[in-house]
Amino acid sequence: MLKRLSPNTLRAVPEQYQGIYVHGTEITEPRRFVFLSGQIGVAPDGTTHASFKDQCNQAIDNVEALLVDAEMTTADILRVTYFVTDADNLASLSEVRQTRWNEGNAPAVTTLVVAALAAPDLLVEIEVTAAK
Repeated sequence: MLKRLSPNTLRAVPEQYQGIYVHGTEITEPRRFVFLSGQIGVAPDGTTHASFKDQCNQAIDNVEALLVDAEMTTADILRVTYFVTDADNLASLSEVRQTRWNEGNAPAVTTLVVAALAAPDLLVEIEVTAAK
């Protein structure tokens, strides 16, 4: 069972992030964990989209495919770390998250702006921990 942690002793989560962010997650009675390697915006055919939003959506597609393979859903996500190469893309990241992963099961989230990822054309990487 998952419990989302947002005690009133901490700063309230801003309204625009309430469905996609929580201060912490607690798991009780864990059966199994899945730790996903960072997923990038590369399609199964090996192509990489040029736009940030397209790469972000593809990385999310890749995460969701791995969750399906593990017989899990996005509701089982405990923690997400986003690695973004350009701070100017943070608003787009938030928009994609609101569209794709705003199901009321907010995970713990960390977002980092990094100098680069494994290849120069990569703009975002998403790392996930899930439990069921």
